[in-house]
Amino acid sequence: METGAGSKGIALTDRQRLAWLRLIRSDNVGPATFCDLINHFGSAETALEALPELSRRGGSTRPIRVASREDALVEIEFAGRFGARFVGIGEPDYPAALRQIEGAPPMIAVKGRTMALHQHAVGIVGARNCSASGAKFAAMVARDVGRAGYTVVSGFARGIDTAAHRASLDTGTVAVLAGGLDKPYPPENERLGEELLGAGGLLLSEMPFGWEPRARDFPRRNRLIAGTGLGLVVIEAAARSGSLITARYAANFGRLVFAVPGSPLDPRSKGANGLIRDGATLITAGADVIEALAPLTRIDLFSPRQISEPIFEDERAMALPPSENDRDAIVTALGPTPIEIDELIRHTGLPAQSVYLVLLELDLAGRLHRHAGGLISLNLAGF
Repeated sequence: METGAGSKGIALTDRQRLAWLRLIRSDNVGPATFCDLINHFGSAETALEALPELSRRGGSTRPIRVASREDALVEIEFAGRFGARFVGIGEPDYPAALRQIEGAPPMIAVKGRTMALHQHAVGIVGARNCSASGAKFAAMVARDVGRAGYTVVSGFARGIDTAAHRASLDTGTVAVLAGGLDKPYPPENERLGEELLGAGGLLLSEMPFGWEPRARDFPRRNRLIAGTGLGLVVIEAAARSGSLITARYAANFGRLVFAVPGSPLDPRSKGANGLIRDGATLITAGADVIEALAPLTRIDLFSPRQISEPIFEDERAMALPPSENDRDAIVTALGPTPIEIDELIRHTGLPAQSVYLVLLELDLAGRLHRHAGGLISLNLAGF
């Protein structure tokens, strides 16, 4: 069965890659801000030069930290010695499905064979303290979808994740890490990482090398698991668990969500049973997943987004900064309640480019909150 996801894109030059890494490693530059900066200024190098002035105009009371060329070179050189490399959104080795999600990381670090990223993928997640039967079922599903030509994606955690990775070593698996590639968590899975790489699998992270994972980093990792696959399988998830966060991301990204039913008396099954109640597809075998995903592999779901195309050095004339009156009107129209950017444009009656530029200024000054669905609000604590 052919499930290839393709490898479209344009490769960055070394100079572009260095500038991209500097930009995403600079203060207050997240994925959405990164793309807005590139689309406005045409290149990462030009955007880097503009960061201090943008932050000042946004009302920052302290200079913004712009990642230095030296620090970026050190990280790139460390990645090379570690056997890893950086891949930018829009490049051939960037996962096609991940490229489409809201908040896709502009750059990812990868180690291993990138062939696993050129196949359609299925995410498998679940309880860390899983039962023996839960681990057995996860392994069964992972083997079945792997033999059908899918890459298995999971989060390298104990329990269900580990079972899914091990069962798909022969067919292709991707482990998404919450910390840097050189800081695998949990430490006892370091041997699994070696086996995974030896079998032709891949380690993937958006975090800097040397980054020790914190609690807040795991939801960020979960969105990558959800975004990389066509579907997500949830096995033994408690009512409050990272697996349910992953399932919520998957549903928001338009992915198929599958859940394995369990005993109502087992707390580990409460979350998965709740997903089924709320509309997730109940499965009892890997064949259920394969059958549901088959129609999605026959169409080109993940053609390159327009947002990634101008990223490749499209230098352009830029509009003059908005006047202070226009800037005040935009800030006044914002508040703590999230709104759509189009609504802000309609309310102020100002040109879209002016509104987007002021939002960039506020974002870089730490005065803007970005919410799911592209909503924004004013960070009152940033005043």
